[in-house]
Amino acid sequence: MAFFNFSSPHQRTKRRTPEIMMLVVLALIPGVFVHSYLFGFAIYVQILLAVTTAIITEACFLKLRNKPILISIKDYSAVVTAILLAISIPSLAPWWVIVIGTTFSIVIVKHLYGGLGQNIFNPAMAGYVVLLISFPVQMTAWLPIQSMQLFPLQISDAFSLILTGANIDGYSVTQIKSSIDGVTMATPLEMIRNALHAGNTISETLTTPLFSLDSLQGSQWVNLAFLLGGLFLLKLRVILWHIPVAFIAGITVFSFFAFASDPDIYSSPLYHLFSGATMLGAFFILTDPVTASTTVKGRIVYGLLCALLVIVIRNLGGYPDAVAFAVLLANMCVPLIDYYSKPKVYGRNR
Repeated sequence: MAFFNFSSPHQRTKRRTPEIMMLVVLALIPGVFVHSYLFGFAIYVQILLAVTTAIITEACFLKLRNKPILISIKDYSAVVTAILLAISIPSLAPWWVIVIGTTFSIVIVKHLYGGLGQNIFNPAMAGYVVLLISFPVQMTAWLPIQSMQLFPLQISDAFSLILTGANIDGYSVTQIKSSIDGVTMATPLEMIRNALHAGNTISETLTTPLFSLDSLQGSQWVNLAFLLGGLFLLKLRVILWHIPVAFIAGITVFSFFAFASDPDIYSSPLYHLFSGATMLGAFFILTDPVTASTTVKGRIVYGLLCALLVIVIRNLGGYPDAVAFAVLLANMCVPLIDYYSKPKVYGRNR
């Protein structure tokens, strides 16, 4: 009888990388579908551009590195990175924004560090931060919910706006993203921040017409859809519970302390949980097996650290949402977290 020794980690279910990546894509479908239903079809155009760019870029760079092209592309890791980046940016951002961001994610963040499994930063979030810092105007072209749009978009309008900057009837992105009151829209987190800078309180802001409509509710439904997809991944044990639970619990606790200290300035925990990229981050971004902590205690510390950074940046920083920044900062801390959270070797006292 032959015995084989394998190094950890040990898995009871034998899943290869392509299967895991495809399950992640399936879990993203509810969130993408709800987003398209509420905000229009432009998100599908961004996903198409991102996936195409990721595959072409990865193939070209693998060719330069003399690596097998077909095998690497069929692991679908580049596809997952592309989709995560595409659903993180405004749906009507110009085509070159997603092309630049995806190329940066694949070439600089992934392959220059050695390829899949060697990168220290989450590729999608690194690409997002580069785009946000480099192109702040294009990265704020957020759409209002369809019931608030002056000109409801068809798929042909989405293609035209992203590729040319105007829809089939000649309306620009600025006109399209204006609400029924002619007010340029932003995300709920941005609305709160702008209102606070104007001297208003949280309670006063939530009673304005913009919040009495469906804008905030749209963000909540999208977050609930990503929560559903995340539970699907937990059910199949594609991801483990430590990071999502620690992150969500941390968001709840840290935002509660801020809210309790001054409810006129800081938003409630429920608002933080279902606004921005909270659920997308909890189940799809923080749980990246390459850039997250690998120990049980380390995963909990990693999730709590990300939650703390999100609340601090949302409340005190210059950006309304903070998941991408929190993830990248926590990625830098992962080696230290793993070092101090690694389990003791059996038979040794220290």
